[in-house]
Amino acid sequence: MIEWINDKGGFKLKNPDMTSYLYFPLANEAGMMSSITPNLAGDSKIGQNSFIMPPASSEDLHNSCWSRNFWLLINNKLAWSASGNSALQKADKYNENKAESSVLEAGFLWHRVTRINTELGIEAKITNFVPQSDDTVELMNVIIKNISDKNLTLTATAAIPIYGRSADNIRDHRHVTSLLNKITTNEYGIEVKPTMSFDESGHKLNNISYGVYGADWYGNKPIGFYPTVEYFTGEGGSFDWPCAVVKNYKPLTNVSIDGYEAMGGLKFKEIVLGTGEQIEYTVCIACGTDLKDIPSKYIFKFKEHFENNECFWNELLSRITFTDGNQEFNNWMKWVSLQPILRRIYGCSFLPHHDYGRGGRGWRDLWQDCLSLLLTEPESTREIIISNFAGVRMDGSNATIIGKELGEFIADRNNIPRVWMDHGAWPLPTTKLYINQTGDLDMLLHEQTYFKDKLMRRSKSIDNIPQEDNVQLDKYGRIYKGTIFEHLLLQNLTPFYNVGKNGSILLEGADWNDAFDMAVENGESVAFTSFYSNNLAELSQLSDSLMKEKGINEVDLASEVNVLLYGEFDNFEQKRNTLKKFYEGFGHTVSGEKVKIKLSFLSEKLKKMSIQLKRQIRDNEWITDKNGYEWFNGYYDNSGSRVEGDNPNGTRMTLTGQVFAISSGTATEEQTKKIIASAKKYLYDEKVGGYRLNTDFKELYPQMGRCFGFAYGHKENGAMFSHMAVMFANSLYKRHFKKEGFEIINGIYKHISDFNKSKIYPGIPEYINEHGRGMYHYLTGSASWTLLTVVTSMYGVYGELGNLVIEPQLMPQQFNKEGRASISINFAGKRIDISFINEEFKEDYKIQSIRINGKILYSSKSKTVIIDRKHLVEVKESNNIELSVYLY
Repeated sequence: MIEWINDKGGFKLKNPDMTSYLYFPLANEAGMMSSITPNLAGDSKIGQNSFIMPPASSEDLHNSCWSRNFWLLINNKLAWSASGNSALQKADKYNENKAESSVLEAGFLWHRVTRINTELGIEAKITNFVPQSDDTVELMNVIIKNISDKNLTLTATAAIPIYGRSADNIRDHRHVTSLLNKITTNEYGIEVKPTMSFDESGHKLNNISYGVYGADWYGNKPIGFYPTVEYFTGEGGSFDWPCAVVKNYKPLTNVSIDGYEAMGGLKFKEIVLGTGEQIEYTVCIACGTDLKDIPSKYIFKFKEHFENNECFWNELLSRITFTDGNQEFNNWMKWVSLQPILRRIYGCSFLPHHDYGRGGRGWRDLWQDCLSLLLTEPESTREIIISNFAGVRMDGSNATIIGKELGEFIADRNNIPRVWMDHGAWPLPTTKLYINQTGDLDMLLHEQTYFKDKLMRRSKSIDNIPQEDNVQLDKYGRIYKGTIFEHLLLQNLTPFYNVGKNGSILLEGADWNDAFDMAVENGESVAFTSFYSNNLAELSQLSDSLMKEKGINEVDLASEVNVLLYGEFDNFEQKRNTLKKFYEGFGHTVSGEKVKIKLSFLSEKLKKMSIQLKRQIRDNEWITDKNGYEWFNGYYDNSGSRVEGDNPNGTRMTLTGQVFAISSGTATEEQTKKIIASAKKYLYDEKVGGYRLNTDFKELYPQMGRCFGFAYGHKENGAMFSHMAVMFANSLYKRHFKKEGFEIINGIYKHISDFNKSKIYPGIPEYINEHGRGMYHYLTGSASWTLLTVVTSMYGVYGELGNLVIEPQLMPQQFNKEGRASISINFAGKRIDISFINEEFKEDYKIQSIRINGKILYSSKSKTVIIDRKHLVEVKESNNIELSVYLY
């Protein structure tokens, strides 16, 4: 079981190598991305084309031959791996009477494994982390201790395989690309600089070097090196029984070798350790264009960099903290809070379970990751959000892949011309959260460019006129810019008209469920039609806010938008004709002309559009099955047939179809109650920790998507998909079903925190598989939504046009024994510590009073209190504000 070792998220686990698929992230903002297992397997890289160690997918973790290793030759007889990666140790792994055991300790962001072999009288403690600096390096500290009653003669060898090229070359030209390697040794280690980066699309001169360096505590350099895999493993040898160690090969010095697979093999001088004595070594794994100063900067400053690393992560993760009756939950939430930061660094591709990508984040990933950033440092996100809007096309679609640099967009990773119909829905909730946290309505009027590539009309046609710089131009050749408000309107108005024959928005390439991807022509997403209906209502409210708060009566919009604002939408044909007319209004260029639109007209029009979508869903999509259970149909397949309800193969229900009907207000309160009952009947499964994404359709179903080719209970086909399950909880809190919302969050937490079931480190995975194991850990949008839900719904602390709203929905069991639960956040440029006092442990309560730094601010008898921003800003004596919220 996981054991928490402090209140800062530190934990430990005994014999972690007895559990498969465990891995841990080590990274920095400079772009070093490592993964490490209890046996120190995993990899290190700075990008798709620059892997320092060989790329590791989840299944490669079993084959720990390619791991970081540290060998000891004991008394010139027996080879022992301090990381547990020798053939003998693997053979002995399941021996009930084995003399070897291990303990993992980990924190933000460091990883330590202590391995003890009582028979040999050896203890090894190996700590790995990535320093928070501008360099892309990973440090590994090894402490070897003699725990026997005799002297031990030891010869140590660090062994790190140096792959040094693109992940694509793991199979494509693996040997040929090794011929590019130029391997050299220096006083502290081995460096590899391939002459070129090689692929069939073209060959480029390479300027990146890869290195492994080391020294002992006393400053002693390696006595020599094993610079190639061939020499290290030896004829007939292997990574887990290398001849260089077992047969004590003579190391090489001052060598230059070309054209072989490289090995970071560093041999240190023989030493004698007396009883209780220890020796310490530091190894540095590095990548970059200039490595000459790396040894001096890192090898002898391990402790200093380790302390800086701890301080960096602890400060970052202390920006939101919780204190309630469950400290284990609070520690778990720290790891959840870390995950959106990890996804910003790793994208969706660079941890072992995320072996399907080649770098970058997806469009919806970008916007949802911003949700957590808005809770920790809202004022700093303005530029990020504005830059993101440059990925929107004039037709309302968008680029799908975001590069590492701010404002860097790619149409699609695989050059497939398609549109995910939900993509236009996500920018608005993130933008509105920013506005509510900061009060910055002016951001809506900021102008931004549009993305332009060859895809037009939501990828239904191709523009054959060459386009440079991926920026939309007007008919005069000028860069066209529109307000952020205009971008939001286009992303929500074009789907409104892009409907199928059943009245809901076309599914196109897929929606949030990427595996619903085979209903391109006639499929419809009723689920996200609800989402868009809510967005249209939100845009109507923002129009009102601009009038009321900013005194603005009209806005400038592209003349092309007029078609969408004045189009008829009484039926399917009218909507499709309006969309066709809009598309015909521009091509390679846009007019560049603006029209003034009254905000009062815009607000009313958007409201009517929202009502129309909700009404058609309520009138047409509410279903009752043969057992009397009721819920909303969420989809139509490619034949135009309704997906959910009674079926010869069994009842069909999706969670997604219910989540957005509830959160958007499409579902009435009575319907929400019935949905909860139906979801518990058909989707809830305690074995997987919560609500499955769908029931078992029991057929391949090519009219809907590849999803149903997956085994049921895995990935998008019926797994407990954390993302949608958390959004289900969020939607219930939004409608004040706090008991049901808490049950979902708490159920997921309890399952994941039971290591025997989830078999993952703390945090929230993308999904839980059929056996209850957490899958695709760390890099998931589930984390942002969990943090958002806990802060803004469970604790009920959020912004409204810059003012602070207090609306707690905490359950009695969430308060400590004194009846207190606390949250600390950043808001209005202040650090605000909010304590909720519920001394009678009531479930149904109101806010009696609020004190600010001990002085009564509000006396109230309401479930919700809005604190004017000025009351927070006016506190001059300190940047820390204490709010005490008394409940009765």
